[in-house]
Amino acid sequence: MADNEFDILVLGGGSAGYAAALRAVQLGFTVGLVEKNKLGGTCLHWGCIPTKAYLHSAELAEDARESSKYGVHTTLESIDMAAVRDYKDKIVAGKFKGLSGLMKMRKVTVIEGVGKLTGQNTVDVDGTTYTGKHIVLASGSVSKTLGVEIGGRVMTSTEALEIDFVPKSAIVLGGGVIGCEFASMWKSFGVDVTIIEGLPNLVANEDPSIIKVLEREFKKRGIKSNLGTFFEKVEQDDNGAKVTLADGKVFEADIVLVAVGRGPNTADMGYEEQGIPMDRGFVTPNERLHTGVGNIYAIGDIVPGVQLAHRGYQQGRFVAEEIAGLNPAVVEDVNVPKVTFTEPEIASVGYNEPQAKEKFGADNVEVAEYNLAGNGKSSILGTGGIIKLVRQKDGPIVGFHGIGKRISEQIGEGQLIVNWEAYPEDVAAFIHAHPTQNEALGEAAMALAGMPLHG
Repeated sequence: MADNEFDILVLGGGSAGYAAALRAVQLGFTVGLVEKNKLGGTCLHWGCIPTKAYLHSAELAEDARESSKYGVHTTLESIDMAAVRDYKDKIVAGKFKGLSGLMKMRKVTVIEGVGKLTGQNTVDVDGTTYTGKHIVLASGSVSKTLGVEIGGRVMTSTEALEIDFVPKSAIVLGGGVIGCEFASMWKSFGVDVTIIEGLPNLVANEDPSIIKVLEREFKKRGIKSNLGTFFEKVEQDDNGAKVTLADGKVFEADIVLVAVGRGPNTADMGYEEQGIPMDRGFVTPNERLHTGVGNIYAIGDIVPGVQLAHRGYQQGRFVAEEIAGLNPAVVEDVNVPKVTFTEPEIASVGYNEPQAKEKFGADNVEVAEYNLAGNGKSSILGTGGIIKLVRQKDGPIVGFHGIGKRISEQIGEGQLIVNWEAYPEDVAAFIHAHPTQNEALGEAAMALAGMPLHG
């Protein structure tokens, strides 16, 4: 093949795109990967990794502030946000270096530049045409702004991760995952935080039991919220920023974070011109991620559904295996594990209770909740919360939901339970080590199987 001809040409080097490339070379394909910015995309540089680095710093601040509860007397002297940012940058730089080295080692050809789909098997990159027998669209996502002008005191998560000061107060527009994570982080840093959410609840896609606990815990921590009314306009001047709601209420703070979700990065990419099926900017492939045009597939955040890095990894691997004729299994979005790294953390996979009742019928769903107050490790950590399991009546567990400090670590068993369609009786027979938070899953399963131990 010529230097600009490949078996598979991937447009986008984020989680989905680079996963597709790595799996494809494992399967013997030659791969070209087009990336206009940095390998790793949003997740590595402006999303998952940097925000979790900040959240770790926030956890340390919270622990220092609360340590006297545990007989350890410390004082929180200050938050050096510039140093927090530098710590984050070192983590990101290390992961970026490792990823770049991995691509070279696996012999993925990385093509730097702005790519545009120009045919059923061609992509133009800054004036040079590259050809792929198969093309994978993986151009990722961008922050939504709902028309709000970004700059100065008004920012998206990208700009918020670069500030070198701790604001006295912040308004967070949006009570979803991104908004709640930033609100939780800033509160730990000592910021006066108010969340504005147009829907009636925070993290509205979670199970109602989980939402109830999070809202209660946020209130206890002093994180304010105004729910059920959308904002109308955002203004700023040299002294601060102001948000006006549709009902006329006005909120003021040092800064405003616009965290109303992320949209597909597909504008001016040539997709429509080549007949790629689109809906409100998203590419809409079939369940096997084929677009219906030539040998073109679409994966990651440009495909409607949960915008998560690990879903991107899975879809990237899936498409490479699909092209290789391995007939990989389709994973529905409902069975993709989800974690929100607030304090307390949220972990969930599968159907929540209302979704299960809608799918299977209200009389065909059973649930069990185990309160972490009965769990020894959770008491040691000083956390409340719950584990909730949802099952089909006389059938498998179809949903796992948890909230509490460090509960994200339990998502592994949770997703195995749901995706392997385990019955409560199966899980109840497992031995869960003591004293761990993992025991709470076993307790919930025993309760759901009709033989509760500590509950």
